[in-house]
Amino acid sequence: MGSQWGRDRQYRAAVREGYRSRAAYKLIEVQTHAGIIREDDNVVDLGAAPGSWLQVLRTMTGGKVIGVDLNPIAPIDGVETIVGDLNDPHVQEQVKERLGVVNVVVSDASPKLSGQRSYDQARAIELDEQALAFACATLKPGGNFLAKSFQGEDFPEFLVKVRQAFRSGRTYQAKASRRGSREIYVIGKNFIGCETDAD
Repeated sequence: MGSQWGRDRQYRAAVREGYRSRAAYKLIEVQTHAGIIREDDNVVDLGAAPGSWLQVLRTMTGGKVIGVDLNPIAPIDGVETIVGDLNDPHVQEQVKERLGVVNVVVSDASPKLSGQRSYDQARAIELDEQALAFACATLKPGGNFLAKSFQGEDFPEFLVKVRQAFRSGRTYQAKASRRGSREIYVIGKNFIGCETDAD
């Protein structure tokens, strides 16, 4: 799908290096900055299609890697995928059964953009909340979390929830993000648990 930035330097590099999208560089950058993935971690990637983060994750850990998406993902060596809704308890159980222990949950999921900034930002936060709920349901104590978000009026409340569930909750703006983007990554380290009865 074409766009005004579709042939920029990051895009050309992704094509040259065999990544399925330029998003691969964002994960590499966050990992270099925050070290959220250890060499034997089992990792779940939510909203994983087309699979560029899965490609990168496979190089970062010798543990198991699973991608979850509503759409099928073309096969990647050493990676399992589940076609399903991350909100579905059955999907969450499948992940736990296949991995045994879930050390890290990552999400680069984005809503389909409408062009209405406030609506799009609210939808992005909704996806973040779903990813955090998935992490709360599956992560082992001490596990890590990474989710793409967008800065706006609902963002501070989401960041507070991450900071309540993890010993450390920080943000990171990737240099690989497009110029002028409000995209920001939320990093939760050392999972301590979620308030399951919270609204």
